[in-house]
Amino acid sequence: MMMNMVESLNSMLVNARDFPYVALLNVIQEKMSKWWNDRRIVGMALTTPLTPSRESQLRPRFAQSNGRHTLQLNPVTYHVKGGELEGMVDIFNKTCTCKEFDIDKLPCVHAVAAAHHAQVSVYSLVSPYYTKEYYVLAYSETIYPVGSQSQWDVPNEVVARIVLPREVKDKKRGRPKTSRFPSVGEFRKRKNRCGKCGAYGHYKKRCNSQIGSTERNPPTNVPV
Repeated sequence: MMMNMVESLNSMLVNARDFPYVALLNVIQEKMSKWWNDRRIVGMALTTPLTPSRESQLRPRFAQSNGRHTLQLNPVTYHVKGGELEGMVDIFNKTCTCKEFDIDKLPCVHAVAAAHHAQVSVYSLVSPYYTKEYYVLAYSETIYPVGSQSQWDVPNEVVARIVLPREVKDKKRGRPKTSRFPSVGEFRKRKNRCGKCGAYGHYKKRCNSQIGSTERNPPTNVPV
């Protein structure tokens, strides 16, 4: 999950990561402001009790719970049979022996069947963090731009502070590396390069280039 988030931010800043610090921060602020506003609009327009992703995840479980045999063992515990796996559901502590309810905090198929048997709303068993109210609350604040540097209110002790440049080590020969180093366990697929036309994405045997354009570096100044 963390790697997916880092990759998303890295792709978002691929064109801006070489900017000066202030310009880079402005790009991040503009993107975050847009995201917050777009999600706020989506949250205010929701007509379902849950967020769209969790609602689409929970809806199929209503149909999957049909036909399950549910036995009430005590006021809060239910034994649900049917399907590939049985489940022991505690609607008070919001747990199930299949562990899906415990981990996701979203009713599993067994919990949905137990809720129907107990005549309890399934949505009452969902974590409040998945509800529309929490979704809207998460994006209720507004991210404002910092403004021009000429308008910054900088304390005098900060202005008087002398900041020395960082120590520059001896640069390595060649162009500096711009792509990031792969993480541990990350596999990058190597692109195939055609030995006929020099393009990437196919082999020489599958090259569709014309015979006259097969040379990578056509000769120049050829005598007539």
